[in-house]
Amino acid sequence: MDCKKSEFTLDTNITYLNCAYMSPLMQSVEEAGIKGIKNKRQPNLISGQDFFTESNELRNEFAQLINCQESENCVIIPSVSYGMANVARNLKLQKGDNIIVVGEQFPSNVYPWMEVAQKADAEIKTISPPDTKTGRGELWNKQILESIDERTKLVACGHIHWADGTIFDLRSIRHKTYEVGAWLAVDATQSLGALPFDVQQLKPDALIAAGYKSLMGPYSIGMAYYGSALSYGNPIEQNWINRFESENFSNLVNYNEHYQPGALRYEVGEHSNFILVPMMLEAIKKLNEWKPENIQQYLIDLVEKPICLLRESGFIIEETKYRASNLFGIRLAEHHQMNKLKAKLLESNIIVSYRGDAIRVSPNVYNDSGDLNKLVQVLTSN
Repeated sequence: MDCKKSEFTLDTNITYLNCAYMSPLMQSVEEAGIKGIKNKRQPNLISGQDFFTESNELRNEFAQLINCQESENCVIIPSVSYGMANVARNLKLQKGDNIIVVGEQFPSNVYPWMEVAQKADAEIKTISPPDTKTGRGELWNKQILESIDERTKLVACGHIHWADGTIFDLRSIRHKTYEVGAWLAVDATQSLGALPFDVQQLKPDALIAAGYKSLMGPYSIGMAYYGSALSYGNPIEQNWINRFESENFSNLVNYNEHYQPGALRYEVGEHSNFILVPMMLEAIKKLNEWKPENIQQYLIDLVEKPICLLRESGFIIEETKYRASNLFGIRLAEHHQMNKLKAKLLESNIIVSYRGDAIRVSPNVYNDSGDLNKLVQVLTSN
């Protein structure tokens, strides 16, 4: 695929390499939001069916994105913490059980487990990144696999690490969790859309993603997939629209003890957001049109040469097999000075993030070779 910069309204004076912080909006996504705002001018034109139509479309598009056969297993959520809280609500723990998380994981995929572990007197096992700059991803994955034992009830991790793009071997982790009867909950916020994810192959119990990063949508909306282990669980909230036959507005006070099919019981109240839903829908439609595998290949081709040049200048970047191309960490050699590099990047209007000891670079389809060449030039110049 070619660069999609024309789909966005980017400041030409800025080199934006920070999708892991927040993606820019596509013009078509922005237009969908504006249309949604204008529709509220005349609420008499919003029908009861409108509370369901676009939400159903969004679930269908998301199901296509992750190769989910039943769109009822896909739900609209406001945040990763909300999506993970539904998992935590239904996780059965006993004293002495353990939950595995990876070190320096984003807090929304840690705090829910801390709470339930404390209540059950269970253990949180944090698998910290190895204290090495070479072979780090391979060793880290090995340590995660070795930590899973017969008392493990959940492994909670990202598809890639949010700070440096380390890829976690979800296929091997899923196999190991099957052996011990543990769940797998994946936060794919930093990868979904930019990397392919196939729930038929990886079979997570929960796949959660905020919408405002690699899914290219707005803030305060996200998507989740829940597998069969959660089909009959208890949601964290009880709202009218998740109940069976809630489409019949005239019958709402005849309270129904049954939920909508599949995982729809876990959907957030007022999920029929007439501004955010059409924006998220348009974004995922575009991703399905471009296809995540094409986006991934575009980004691999985009960063391969720049990464080689940075390594030649002494920077340390994880080997290709164990890091993403839409997000990667640049670690410094002894002769580099972080404060000096930060100042140079700022002066050159190159927007990146800094996480731990890494410069976090996260390009996407709106970036081209000129953007990455500028990054290399600034980082390697004396």
